[in-house]
Amino acid sequence: MRVIAARLRHDIADEVDRIASEERVDRSTVIVRAADLYVKRWKLEKALRSYLEGSATVWKAADIAGLSLWELMDEMEKRKVPLQYTSEDFIEDFEAALKE
Repeated sequence: MRVIAARLRHDIADEVDRIASEERVDRSTVIVRAADLYVKRWKLEKALRSYLEGSATVWKAADIAGLSLWELMDEMEKRKVPLQYTSEDFIEDFEAALKE
């Protein structure tokens, strides 16, 4: 792991301390967990945005999000994101899958 210093607002630092106490872990663990959740959410949002804008297929969006195709499709269903899948998308995804 790398060490990264960050400045937190007082109210956020107090919440980190409260969570650390309740979870019986140190502050770093709480902050690492929070950062991990944020990065996952950010990647998913970026993937869905790319998909909706048409700059990524479902397969590519799953790769951007760091999810399997099925995990992304489940997330899309939860968020009611319409499936925009053409025969060209299928061919592109099929060819990409063959390379892996």
